Amino acid sequence: MGFKAVGVAATVVLVTNGMAASAAEPALHGDTIFLPNVDDDSRRCPVSPTDLDASGAEVDAKLVSCNDAGDDKVNGRQDEADLARLTAGRVGGRSGRITVDSQARVFVRRGGVFDADTRLSEAELRQGVQLGVEGRDIIRDPAKWDGWVTVTFTVDGQVKARHRMRVAPLVLQNDLQPVTKVFAAAPNLGHGLGGASAPLAAQFPSEWEKFSTPLAQEADTQFIQGTAKWWKDVWWQDLFEPATASMPTKDGIQTMRVAIRSANIWQVPDAQGNLVPTPRPSGRLLFRDLRGPDVGVVQQYTVEDRQFITDLRSATGNIESLPPYEGHPQGRMVYGTGQSMQPDATFITMLTAQGQQPPVVIDTSWLLVGHADETMHVMRANNSRGWTLMVADPRLAVSLFKDVPRETRFFEKTSTQYKPSVGELVDDAAFLAGNEEAARHIDDQVKIMLAETGLRAEELIRVPVLFQKAPMFMAFTPGIPNGLSVTDRVFAAPDPHGPVVSGQDVFRQATERAVAASGVRIRWVDNYLWAHIGGGEVHCTTNAWRDTRTAQPWWTS
Repeated sequence: MGFKAVGVAATVVLVTNGMAASAAEPALHGDTIFLPNVDDDSRRCPVSPTDLDASGAEVDAKLVSCNDAGDDKVNGRQDEADLARLTAGRVGGRSGRITVDSQARVFVRRGGVFDADTRLSEAELRQGVQLGVEGRDIIRDPAKWDGWVTVTFTVDGQVKARHRMRVAPLVLQNDLQPVTKVFAAAPNLGHGLGGASAPLAAQFPSEWEKFSTPLAQEADTQFIQGTAKWWKDVWWQDLFEPATASMPTKDGIQTMRVAIRSANIWQVPDAQGNLVPTPRPSGRLLFRDLRGPDVGVVQQYTVEDRQFITDLRSATGNIESLPPYEGHPQGRMVYGTGQSMQPDATFITMLTAQGQQPPVVIDTSWLLVGHADETMHVMRANNSRGWTLMVADPRLAVSLFKDVPRETRFFEKTSTQYKPSVGELVDDAAFLAGNEEAARHIDDQVKIMLAETGLRAEELIRVPVLFQKAPMFMAFTPGIPNGLSVTDRVFAAPDPHGPVVSGQDVFRQATERAVAASGVRIRWVDNYLWAHIGGGEVHCTTNAWRDTRTAQPWWTS
């Protein structure tokens, strides 16, 4: 997608024969930023059904290697737009050559197309030529590559000029930006859990229409059907983190969307039944259903045997972002970790290596799933920075019991058989103690967020969520903050199915009162059987591309 902007210019770094070149007649000049060319503009990269279900990591390496930077061709006019432009020549000499470091590739424009042969004839030297530069990868580890390359112009065996360029970093979206496309799972036939047994298999996931209908009404939603073997991995938020890579051009800003695949490693049986460490199979849907023109997919993980609960921390539901605020023009990344359960280290290194959104780290080790999206969500606010945080508040949830008759039940409008009364929970000392313990953990998270952002406690939007300890914590009632911002004023939240008094859900009422001052409308989504009983909510089961055109360009920060 070619986003347009006015008045964008890039600083040129130019050295000729070891000295600054004349501004009037530079031998090599042009853009200083290039894109990692990881999309598939000509849709030449196939994904077979066998690829989607294979065990082991070999197929994943094959899938990710097929992109526009994976060959030495410019794959059509749309791919040309992803090339940074330089001009070389108008010098004397018999022959010349353009070279660049291995992380990039240079093309020479001849006969209206870009050619991978970078040898220049005497006539081309005299007339000058246009060059196109593509990145072959993203920054992954600054200790190995810091994102900079040098384009070298050699004439008759002597270096004539050098030009320094850097690859565009990946910049995460934030939840104040309006969605342009929502992604979610659709049901399929088949086992859906990779052959593994699970106590929830009979119920989870079900009642898809209750989940999908309000989403489709509020946003352009693409429901993607996984394979018969894996379709019950409905957690689209956990499959990838959406980002953009952008560069200034003479015509405006050229932007590529990039899906950063999660670093999950699962134990998947091979044909002989042996468990093989395998990148999360549903992540391969990104190559089949998302990658294409101006949309790329990247991945970074360590293939290893991993305990499942620890591996949950490497899902991208555990990667969130804050909008811009003072000192952080691109906002900040947020992720959860714990002393004994941490995300894949190489994955976190890759994310932080982009250098634009320094992380805020919170403790999620007390949560079973352990994701940063379980307890907090960015919401617009009428304050100096324009946003605040919606926070799950177990104490508020308990306090609402005082005005509710004891016989009133939770989850009345769901198909579940378990519908405890308010009285049962009030009389359950262990449940209340666990709920208070969860509240103290959330207090610790909030303390970090307030210190890192400068938000005040009174600016937070607190909403009722009950938690249950068994022995780690999960939301007992659907976690209201774990929803999807469709725009900064429309929030698709999981229906809490709280106690109903006089026809009104008291948890819903408390939430709607809490967000009223921010001008946010809540669209309630019943995800009880589609997501909640599986350990997640609306946010966990959706993902989205957002409109990032109003964001401050990273190179001006």
